[in-house]
Amino acid sequence: MQHALPMPGDIGLTQIGGNVGRLIRIGQWLNGNGFADYQHAFLVLPDEMIVEAEPGGATIRPLSVYDGANILYVCPEGLTDRQRDAIGAAGRRYEGVPYSFLDYLAIAVHRLRIPLPGLRRYVAATGHMICSQLVDQSYHDAGIHLFSDGRWPGYVTPGALFQRLADF
Repeated sequence: MQHALPMPGDIGLTQIGGNVGRLIRIGQWLNGNGFADYQHAFLVLPDEMIVEAEPGGATIRPLSVYDGANILYVCPEGLTDRQRDAIGAAGRRYEGVPYSFLDYLAIAVHRLRIPLPGLRRYVAATGHMICSQLVDQSYHDAGIHLFSDGRWPGYVTPGALFQRLADF
């Protein structure tokens, strides 16, 4: 479900330019999400704040940092206020968690069915996250499973969130 105005618990999807954006697009393609138009995800918190995973660690910042940006706000249909509060509380707990570009590679290795001992544990670990993993894990911690397709915990990219939640 899409929203024009962000609400707490919504997921913001946006683009990243330059080399980093191109690398993420390639990583998403390797992971089966095509060359998705969205390379970054963040979680909307109450009081017009957000939490997002980024190099240097997950941060809580004002939503206004994205003023003027092309943002698509999505969420599962029918979220209650109580669920939105739980999602936001869960997201806040990940402030400071380190970012991990290696998670894109680990997710791709899994998709390509390359047997690597400890891979599932690595992808599922919450001690390091990419942006989409932080969003997905926050929902999971609040008791909401965004994906019911049997994927490994943490096996999610911004493109996967777009494919799952955008109504087109």
